[in-house]
Amino acid sequence: MHKDRIWLSSPHMGGSEQEYIKEAFDANWIAPVGPHIEAFESQLEQYLVSGSVAALNSGTSAIHLGLILLGVGVGDRVICQSLTFAASVNPILYLGAAAVFIDSESETWNLCPIALEEAIVDQIKKNKKPKAIIAVHLYGVPYQVEAIRAIADRYGIPLLEDSAEALGSRYKGQACGSFGDVAVLSFNGNKIITTSGGGALVCGTKELKERAIFLATQAKENSPHYQHNEIGYNYRMSNICAAIGRGQMEVVDEHVGLRRKMHAFYVDLFKGIEGVTVFSVPNEDYFANYWLSTILVAANAEKGIDRDALRLAFEAANIESRPLWKPMHLQPVFEHFPYYGGQLAERLFEEGLCLPSGSNLTDEERDRIAVTVKAFFGQ
Repeated sequence: MHKDRIWLSSPHMGGSEQEYIKEAFDANWIAPVGPHIEAFESQLEQYLVSGSVAALNSGTSAIHLGLILLGVGVGDRVICQSLTFAASVNPILYLGAAAVFIDSESETWNLCPIALEEAIVDQIKKNKKPKAIIAVHLYGVPYQVEAIRAIADRYGIPLLEDSAEALGSRYKGQACGSFGDVAVLSFNGNKIITTSGGGALVCGTKELKERAIFLATQAKENSPHYQHNEIGYNYRMSNICAAIGRGQMEVVDEHVGLRRKMHAFYVDLFKGIEGVTVFSVPNEDYFANYWLSTILVAANAEKGIDRDALRLAFEAANIESRPLWKPMHLQPVFEHFPYYGGQLAERLFEEGLCLPSGSNLTDEERDRIAVTVKAFFGQ
């Protein structure tokens, strides 16, 4: 086994982060307040060219606050695609609401418009009209933006855009993170850019941003003493984390380009290998950051080929790979919630594999990946 592990998606620094961190230390802004937070938010607003950004301590807290801003509460129903990470769903339950899961569609692997409308109509018949829709840009590939928005508008249901995996992705030239009534970004250590841990909520107005920050800072009223008229949270990003984010924003487009280069590497590597499909955008309207490059592996029992066999071959070479997200409606903690659609999400989980996709992978590491793949498929 090779000594150095090749990771799926490891943090990648740009060079200026420590300078901004030093500024924070020198000024003693070691707190969830400080100039780097506002500067980082401004950089994100300029990058998205839309909305007002509140920097928070995680993408999960951003989803939680986003649902609160959309009015979700105890007993409400919130629609979410099933093929996603649990963090897209958990905040629904934090609020005492219930999830309604939707299957994927084959072009983008995201929220299926047909199943979405079926779910809305059925829930309305049961006098349980959904309070919000969570739409995810899975693995950095934009969902069917116009179709999903049209359905949301038709039934008057607000849209929370989960762009945790999609910073730098675009649909028809418009940045992901700017399509929802509110939107969410993540800066976890494995994302396109990182603040070590962190996220952001993108709001349509400055007033909504101010409301989000109020809730994120324990809902402290404007009073000389600590006055609390409603429940708040400790969700604000620290000035130190924002300092890292400022350095990362200087290289965000470079990181996106390098992720896309990794995707192109896999397209070339698997070209001509029967039974393997590299997940790619359906047409030129979609621009994906390819946060993670993913493949589908058709099982061939005679040759001993399937998704898990390839994953184990990578593991034997000390290369990390991972199955696609296990659909939420198959998870023990969520399986009692309603699900609409077919079995595409299940098939994608059974056949799908996420491959090393970091923006800091080297030529030597790509060579190791290629050797492992060719040996497994007998090339």
